[in-house]
Amino acid sequence: MNESSTPSPGNTGAQAEEQAKGFLEAQGLQLTERNYRCHQGELDLIMQDGETVVFVEVRYRKNAAFGGPAASITPAKQRRIIIAANHYLQSRQDKRTPACRFDVLAITGKDPQNISWIKDAFQSDF
Repeated sequence: MNESSTPSPGNTGAQAEEQAKGFLEAQGLQLTERNYRCHQGELDLIMQDGETVVFVEVRYRKNAAFGGPAASITPAKQRRIIIAANHYLQSRQDKRTPACRFDVLAITGKDPQNISWIKDAFQSDF
């Protein structure tokens, strides 16, 4: 039996999230939660940047042949992330809404230099 060395899509996503987490921690952010799921969607990483809660969408593409990873964050995907973030904030014990932002960490290929951190990639009005 010959096993493929190509990681499954789920495994590739987990590897990209781990790479993103390490990158952001090196920038001084702290992990609060990973893979927060609710009926409305999922948040890849929830980080703390000082007093700001940062909802991070991690996007990985093997190459940019069909558009880079950031191009895959459609308005519909943004809405799902915002709804999931709102659910997360409402589920917290501290009911005050902290300062929040939505970042995208776009990773292209395996080269650690091909990471693009887009702070405040999109906005919400909650």
